Amino acid sequence: MAIKAVPFFTQLSDRELDVIRAVASEKTYQKNAVVLTEGEMGDSLYMIQSGKVKVFIGDEEGREIILKILGPGAFFGEMSMMDKQPRSASVTTIEASTFQVLSHAAFEKCVEQEPRIANMVMQILAQRVREADRKIGTLALMDVYGRVASTLLELAVHTNGKLVVGEKLSQQELANMVGASREMVNRILKDLTDRGCISIESKSITIINREFPPSL
Repeated sequence: MAIKAVPFFTQLSDRELDVIRAVASEKTYQKNAVVLTEGEMGDSLYMIQSGKVKVFIGDEEGREIILKILGPGAFFGEMSMMDKQPRSASVTTIEASTFQVLSHAAFEKCVEQEPRIANMVMQILAQRVREADRKIGTLALMDVYGRVASTLLELAVHTNGKLVVGEKLSQQELANMVGASREMVNRILKDLTDRGCISIESKSITIINREFPPSL
């Protein structure tokens, strides 16, 4: 996965990309490895070359809410790269993963040489804030049934002519993503299956009808 494929840098010229390549470092982690820990000090952006990660927040009782699952071409850690403040979430690998890492100091060197890089980064950060605001607003107005349906649609990708949830999630993982109990998610998935909206086989969820019913 080339750096140019990362949304942060798609609009940059080859010269600007060469400046970033010169200062970025590569890191590799095995499956189920901790990449970042919520609350720790950080200063680096991670760009996923290969593999997959889970971004989540937790509490003192060990409960977690999965914020997103990211794959090649995605990135995380951009806020700490900009302000060098504590990490706002934890990240662990779902499978063996390789990253290109850009530290705050390296980013400043890039901006000194090519100031336009800062403008591109600010645009992407603004997009992320808008997306977060939209998602928070949407989820705040939905009940658990709606959050499950919305999350399934958000994760769905077209595969071999079918609309399939791109991640093989356990019921607990899905519950962690929507902020509900596993038992409630189990009921909702069963209801969606009974109504012919989805089919489930070996944790793989296929969406048959995008017009989900409003509630249980």
